[in-house]
Amino acid sequence: MTRVAYHKALEELENELMVMGEMVAKAIKDSIEALKKRDFEMSKEIIKNDLLINKKRFEIEERCLQMIATQQPMAIDLRTIAAILSIITDLERIGDHAEGNAKINLLIGSEPLVKPLIDVPRMSEKGLSMLDRVLKAFINRDAKTARAICDEDDEVDALYDQIYRELLLLMIENPKKIEGATYLIWLAHNLERIADRVTNIAERVVFMATGKMEEVNVSKY
Repeated sequence: MTRVAYHKALEELENELMVMGEMVAKAIKDSIEALKKRDFEMSKEIIKNDLLINKKRFEIEERCLQMIATQQPMAIDLRTIAAILSIITDLERIGDHAEGNAKINLLIGSEPLVKPLIDVPRMSEKGLSMLDRVLKAFINRDAKTARAICDEDDEVDALYDQIYRELLLLMIENPKKIEGATYLIWLAHNLERIADRVTNIAERVVFMATGKMEEVNVSKY
């Protein structure tokens, strides 16, 4: 493989990672939209499409390993490939969380939600914003932005704690709502984990850009 072909192949890997990121972001957005609309067919579609996200992850992983084996990349190129291998794992896990929320919508079924969805969409929007910006930071090798995104995880944690407290109080006041409240706690926890996964990605962006392996996600909350 010529150097031109090599760098083109590396660029294609990054493009495929961005495609996977778009697939995952759509799954997150659709999972909350399906819950708000109580759209069970949309939830089933999200669950089915999770297999496509998994397939994309394995395709990218195979290409990364092949490039390492055949091209023996050094320095920044090796860090880029190592970062991609780590990031696609976190993206696949984020897809799993979106799939989990789609399943929760199906578990709730025709029962009405125990409380209006106010903070849950806010958690989702925040997580989606973090994901979009961290992937752009990856493309731009922007360690500064990646570090700043890690700090935003505390906002998602605060929203989760608020939702948890409200639903716990609801369960205490009305035991008949325990099951429905538990489902929403599970759903909010999935959204909280999505933000955690984004901070993992941000840490890999920092490593790729600087060569330093460091834990950026130290909660201040």
